[in-house]
Amino acid sequence: MAKRAYTPRDIEAKKYECFDWDGEWLSAFGNPAINSKWVVLGPSASGKSSFVMQLSKKLCEYGPVLYLPFEEGVGMEFQRRLKLMKMGDVQGKFTVAPDDTLEELEERLSRPKSPRFVIVDSFQVSEWSYEQAMELVKRFPNKGFVFISQEYKGQPMGKAAIRLRYIADMKVRVAGYKAYCQGRSAGEPGNYYVVWEEGVLMTSNNL
Repeated sequence: MAKRAYTPRDIEAKKYECFDWDGEWLSAFGNPAINSKWVVLGPSASGKSSFVMQLSKKLCEYGPVLYLPFEEGVGMEFQRRLKLMKMGDVQGKFTVAPDDTLEELEERLSRPKSPRFVIVDSFQVSEWSYEQAMELVKRFPNKGFVFISQEYKGQPMGKAAIRLRYIADMKVRVAGYKAYCQGRSAGEPGNYYVVWEEGVLMTSNNL
């Protein structure tokens, strides 16, 4: 049986729940759909991990967040970042699962009152294929997924990550403690999100 084809009127009638962001979040990222697919990349020591934690805390305003720190686990640096970003403020909305397999994650997301957002850090260390990531997204279409990507020469590392970035709604690159949005729902042209103001000043002055 052929799959459904949509008319312009069908598409215009579709309703999307979007973030009602304002301030620097609106300026940098616009108002994307809550179930958007994100890919965040950036070089080492660029502020990427701090940005992802700030984004996680912001997402907690809209529903429970599950963080999968495959790359660094829950070691001392992760603990330090939690304290620095005051993640205790979102106790009960932010959970961390460093060892979930893909099957365990799917089971977790199938439960009642399951997380609304999933942060995968990083996609490369998860060792998921592009097809597995897309199947996960399609199985849970009402959830938002944020895939963190390692970077090589300004691009996601590996063919699977490159493919994932192409289909992402929100493409974010963090460099020099600034997060630049290159996604389909971007904010005002030329704007960016400041991850760490002192870091921006140091980078700008080549310190």
